[in-house]
Amino acid sequence: MKIKQYIFLSTLFLGLVSFTTFSESTKYKCMIQMTNYSGHGAYIVISLINPEGDYEKTLYVKGDDDEWYNTVEEWWKFYGKKRHNIDAITGATVAGGERAIEVIDIEDSKIDAGYSIRFETAVEDDAYVVDDVQFPLTTENIKGKHEGKGFIRYIRMMPN
Repeated sequence: MKIKQYIFLSTLFLGLVSFTTFSESTKYKCMIQMTNYSGHGAYIVISLINPEGDYEKTLYVKGDDDEWYNTVEEWWKFYGKKRHNIDAITGATVAGGERAIEVIDIEDSKIDAGYSIRFETAVEDDAYVVDDVQFPLTTENIKGKHEGKGFIRYIRMMPN
């Protein structure tokens, strides 16, 4: 009787595992170097953008006062509707001339699959830059240095 139960449970477990997909991911160190500007610290949102150009996931938020999240306008249209829990992926704003290093987690299946990563910036009483840095998530790009268009001087990423 015990052998039959063992075989049944083993078969059930293997069946369940075969229908479960495990998504592997890699952690990347992301260094953000800001330009030398004066004023408030920048809110920075790092997002995963799908091949159609739509938001898929929030990877990190620099700026933990949710009162100002709506100043990151395009991201807010995505985040504000659903209000996903982002407590574990937030940190302080980054001021002019400063740098920040964060670790972000990206699913391996998104690399070389038409996805991109976007860094949006907003500074109180100043400006909002929807694509301060944006680049396709390719094996080569994810390990490189990318110049910013607004408050970000450049970002550099590398596997952690």
